[in-house]
Amino acid sequence: MELRPLGRTGVKVSSLCLGCMMFGGKTEPDDSYAIIDKALDQGINFIDTANVYSIGRSEEVTGEALHRNGRRNHVILATKVHGVMNSEDPNMQGNSRRHIIEQCEASLRRLKTDWIDLYQIHRPQSDIPIDETLRALDDLIRSGKVRYIGSSTYGAWQLVESIFIAKELGTHRFICEQPPYNLLDRRIERELLPMARTYGMAIIPWSPLAGGLLSGKYKRGQEPPEGARFADTSNPIYRARLNDRIYDVIEGLQTIADAKGCSISQLSLAWVLAQPGVTSPIIGPRTMEQYEDNMKALDVEITDDDRKQINRVIRRGDSVAPFYESDFGPHQYR
Repeated sequence: MELRPLGRTGVKVSSLCLGCMMFGGKTEPDDSYAIIDKALDQGINFIDTANVYSIGRSEEVTGEALHRNGRRNHVILATKVHGVMNSEDPNMQGNSRRHIIEQCEASLRRLKTDWIDLYQIHRPQSDIPIDETLRALDDLIRSGKVRYIGSSTYGAWQLVESIFIAKELGTHRFICEQPPYNLLDRRIERELLPMARTYGMAIIPWSPLAGGLLSGKYKRGQEPPEGARFADTSNPIYRARLNDRIYDVIEGLQTIADAKGCSISQLSLAWVLAQPGVTSPIIGPRTMEQYEDNMKALDVEITDDDRKQINRVIRRGDSVAPFYESDFGPHQYR
């Protein structure tokens, strides 16, 4: 497993990050433990979760897995804060000092650890000044409860603002950003990736398989497989994504993958891995089978000719499916 620097820090992380969103929810605890153990055995040392995943249950399962195998000290453990933890309490969400500090303590308990290696703000919040958020995170670092801080789904301008404010206040700064990035949505190539390389920020892409649309299970003219995410007919946003533009890209990528002798999911993940400025894409397997398929992407080499072919299928900076548009502020990634 290749190790890469985590931005400007001295920490080395595996070139794939194990995302634990499914653990404790759709993935049963015993299966979650097995996937985590196998990932660590195969050289992954970077694990990412969030307090909002299954409302704390993902953190509990992840913490229990590391407690059982005794390998907490060898893992770069990341979690996030921002999401709604109690819909009846307006202060149990967001990027306020109150919520950040309260949820850090709760995450430490659920993860069965004395410190969090990387604590990330899950989404920006325009009605809370960034200085309040940064000061709270800085206090957590100075107390020893957090080692590094990062962000998720921030725009390039918001990250530059955070860097300038951190310098002005003398606080620690974000060392990484976690954006959506895949072969159906390349918007971050316009501003975010160049900004991150300029300022030495690590990039940890989420949804490298576009929420499963690049898994190979979706075919033009066929109903999605039963149980697949985009088979949910009650969600009009999901069904609207299955349009001709998306299928044009999927079919073009499938042709390239077939010529290389790999699956479209392996090609798609290998491409994100090979992109300049990318540190460690997050894989989010629900099953051991999905995990093993993801790991085979490490054996897929992306050549210059592959890049040219892929760029003809979907252009640099283009997007045919900004899947999580509701998560983005009005100035993000557009």
